Amino acid sequence: MSVSIGRSPRPTIAVAAFCLGFMAFSGYALSETTATLRIMQTTDIHVHVADYDYYANKQSASVGLAKVATLIEQARAENPNHLMIDNGDLIQGNPLGDYMAKRRGLQKDEVHPVFKAMNLIDYDVGNIGNHEFNYGLEYLGIALAGAKFPYVSANVFYDDGDLDPTNDKPYFAPYVILERELLAADGQRYPIKIGVIGFVPPQIMQWDKAHLSGKLIARDIIDSAHRYVPEMEALGADVIVAVPHSGLTAERPEVLDENATYELSLVPGIDAILFGHAHQVFPSETYADLPGVDVKTGTINGVPATMPGFWGSHLGLVDLELRRSTVGKWYVNGGEGKVRATYKREGREKIALVDADPKIMAAIAEEHQATIAYMSEAVGRTEAPINSYFALVADDPSIQIVTNAQKWYVEQLIKGTEYDGLPVLSAGAPFKAGGRGGPEYYTAIESGDIALRNVADLYIYPNTLRAVLLTGAQVQEWLEMSAGAFNQIDPGTTSEQALLNPDFPSYNFDVIDGVTYRIDLTQPARYAKDGSLADPDARRIVDLQFQGAAIDPEAKFIVATNNYRAGGGGNFPALDGTTTIIEAPDENRTVLANYIFELKSFNPSADMNWSFEPVSGDVNVTFSSSPAALKVLDGSLPIEAAGEADDGFAKYRMIMQ
Repeated sequence: MSVSIGRSPRPTIAVAAFCLGFMAFSGYALSETTATLRIMQTTDIHVHVADYDYYANKQSASVGLAKVATLIEQARAENPNHLMIDNGDLIQGNPLGDYMAKRRGLQKDEVHPVFKAMNLIDYDVGNIGNHEFNYGLEYLGIALAGAKFPYVSANVFYDDGDLDPTNDKPYFAPYVILERELLAADGQRYPIKIGVIGFVPPQIMQWDKAHLSGKLIARDIIDSAHRYVPEMEALGADVIVAVPHSGLTAERPEVLDENATYELSLVPGIDAILFGHAHQVFPSETYADLPGVDVKTGTINGVPATMPGFWGSHLGLVDLELRRSTVGKWYVNGGEGKVRATYKREGREKIALVDADPKIMAAIAEEHQATIAYMSEAVGRTEAPINSYFALVADDPSIQIVTNAQKWYVEQLIKGTEYDGLPVLSAGAPFKAGGRGGPEYYTAIESGDIALRNVADLYIYPNTLRAVLLTGAQVQEWLEMSAGAFNQIDPGTTSEQALLNPDFPSYNFDVIDGVTYRIDLTQPARYAKDGSLADPDARRIVDLQFQGAAIDPEAKFIVATNNYRAGGGGNFPALDGTTTIIEAPDENRTVLANYIFELKSFNPSADMNWSFEPVSGDVNVTFSSSPAALKVLDGSLPIEAAGEADDGFAKYRMIMQ
């Protein structure tokens, strides 16, 4: 693949200034001219290097860095002045990542397959994403050592324990300053300094507390930008590119915001933003109504920006128009952000727009094939099919098998301890439930052998098991927060009403097994998405019972869950790490695999411990799911087909009486 014109060989990072390279600038003519700088971006690859679905064991038209590599080569050919930047969430997220971290391991001086690919593509800079920490700092360090390009993150520091932020030392280089040459409109080449600064959500300290507590500190994204951007300007950066692993929202900012991209666009000195984390596409109509956002030019408050989807679905492009003054200083005259897709959808089909780069596929062939073999290892047998088509709207076998496994595991752990004899509940959520992943993004396992592929499909995250000690009242508040997954239903209208709240992630819809309850959708949600109390008088959870009697608000319960939820992920009440009593060494999906292995054979039926409260009146409540769900509609659930939906989904109606 091509490289930037005038690019010097890969140098080391200077400790004092975090700068890259050195060029002798003498001899350049001081004349006014213009140039266009193209900055390309990938984000949220999540180890999807190959165009392959390891769960379905088949090629995929919609994923793969190997496919993006083809777009990169095309985009480079259009402009000799270019940079290539990745925005993190790279080494975790699919079976290839788990195979490397958990089965094969990564030794020092070995190169992770994602970096085999990225080194071939010739990236300039990488930013750290929150999922980079999922396998621990030691593994992350070994993996990053294989990258032939620098990494940045400006808001992560060593925890020196002295509570004095003024002497904190950055864990990563906060930024780099790339010294390059641009081919200008007058046909000459001129030097330019391009600063690249990265950020990660401060919530890593909650999400990966077990790996990071006592070792790192994460600070506010905007505060960190205000600290370092002027420093980069003082070091002569002509252009400053911010790379936040952070989403875009116009909500009022708070300290330690997870999604800070909008506020970052208001920081003086930032010329372009490459963002991510939200698994969305920018520019797109999704963001058309945000103040200050122009989706036609791909700008946020005038700053060109891009967010190129996830798993290799898109390539992000920011093209900056630059002017060079007679004193040799470059200025940004404007620019635009845009994306290019690796596939398109025609009806319910995904059509590849580019082929995977064969050089990338050849580079990872060994690990790719080993992952396929790894995922085929059998651990047990299911007597009936398992799917997650209706996991958001009815008690579901794909969640039931997980909660059963967690309960089984925790009950073994508490034997002979002070907690022995306390009732154990278990919380689980639908991870593959369509949404942004599309109409194919569901678990669908046929009856017969259960392989590791199927276990990973049922539990896609590398969470570790946790157990929390709660009162009956706190269990009810947990379920109230979970019930925010649904819109409020008006019983007095016959107009179509959407059941599911599109802003509520499916992985935050927790079902708690071991109790029974109903959800009254005619009531407003008690909690807002951020965990704040939206309506103190609202109660959606009704008839909450334990062992056939109303739950005692003061009774103690152990609830099996994962490190994300127990540590505060999702902003659930009473779940901030302080109620955790068990920090298990095993991942939840390892627990699931061992449980299935112990059973040998099982029937994955749901116990139907929750349902919706009937709604009086002739209401028309609908939701979307996969068209494949039509074949499993057998009358056992109060659901019927209701026609076509957008983006390849099918529409279904919930019978509420």
